[in-house]
Amino acid sequence: MGNPIAKFLIFAVIAFLVSSSSTIASSDVPFIVAHKKATPSRLKSGAERVSVSIDIYNQGSATAYDVSLTDDSWSKDIFDIVSGNTSMSWERLDAGALLSHSFDLESKVQTLFYGAPAVITFRVPTKAALQEAYTTPILPLDLLADRPPEKKLEWAKRLLAKYGSLISVISIVVLFVYLVATPSKSSSKKKR
Repeated sequence: MGNPIAKFLIFAVIAFLVSSSSTIASSDVPFIVAHKKATPSRLKSGAERVSVSIDIYNQGSATAYDVSLTDDSWSKDIFDIVSGNTSMSWERLDAGALLSHSFDLESKVQTLFYGAPAVITFRVPTKAALQEAYTTPILPLDLLADRPPEKKLEWAKRLLAKYGSLISVISIVVLFVYLVATPSKSSSKKKR
């Protein structure tokens, strides 16, 4: 009848091939990753401008078709559109490609604003229904908030806090290379 271990191994190999073929077949789809960024800047006119940029990446192995971006989270009571549109559409997004969209808003209302993620819809040739993806959410925007004036050298403290350990490591490596590369005075005396 045969060896039971051999039968088990054959069954395991067949099961692995069946499961991996379904995984490989389903991996031939677009995989959309989107990042939304909002950068506020104070204007002298008593308003605050918010620059919004949205990057859409296709990290899948197939093209996404009929790609549409809709970002309706910006309330008309708080924001006026200065330039660009809050929605956009493209014919396709190839595998490994990037699409970018940006627009500017202006606010004259003092508030703490929580924005929702933007919605990206796209079509996959192998599926009938439209697919959806969402951008990353933005941090709350404190519009026209009273900010204390920055102290002198505050930027230096932030840089030191952020890059201090990196500067220390680089300094140690440079000092080590200097000590190894320069001849010592005692070795030059011995040669005479």
